[in-house]
Amino acid sequence: MSGKKIYYSFHYWGPLLFQSKLKDSTIKKILNLCSKNKKKDHRERLAGDIKNEYLIDEKKIQDILEPYLYAFKNAYKHWYNSNCDTITATTAWVNYMKPGDSNPFHIHTECDLSSVIYLKLPKGLDKEIKEYRGTTAGPGTIMFAYGEESKFHITWKSFKPEIGDMFIFPYSLRHGVNTYRSPGERVSVAVNYSIKARK
Repeated sequence: MSGKKIYYSFHYWGPLLFQSKLKDSTIKKILNLCSKNKKKDHRERLAGDIKNEYLIDEKKIQDILEPYLYAFKNAYKHWYNSNCDTITATTAWVNYMKPGDSNPFHIHTECDLSSVIYLKLPKGLDKEIKEYRGTTAGPGTIMFAYGEESKFHITWKSFKPEIGDMFIFPYSLRHGVNTYRSPGERVSVAVNYSIKARK
């Protein structure tokens, strides 16, 4: 073999799936926006088999998340080689998921980006996941799917959520949540955004 160095590059492909970790103080602020207010029932607009889903103030949560949205803009520039000038929250809601609830694969509409934030998890979920036998990350986890299944393609990702995890992704990236059996609520917040981007 030649001693000469071989230079190469490879290309990122597909959607940007951004992940960050919220500070405890940020989680508390978001929890303060959440309540089971029947007047803000949002189930008719959502895909999940979840009995408690309620709108929250999208402007207030945007203010809370501003540092993380700034970080997302940097990731967006790196991934797409394009500038994301503004990110504006258009809708936000809280999901109080209980054992047996599920959220089938779906996309979000009337937005450019979607996101999910984890605020509370059942205490027994870690044990349930460890005992799970299967090819996904297990009960109560989130799954993302993109493109057609094919050899040498990465077409899906599965994550065990931790409190404070935040994912931001294109509205059209299919995602869903496995059901679980552990007692307790799995509380998450979803936020949809519109963006203005330029080269």
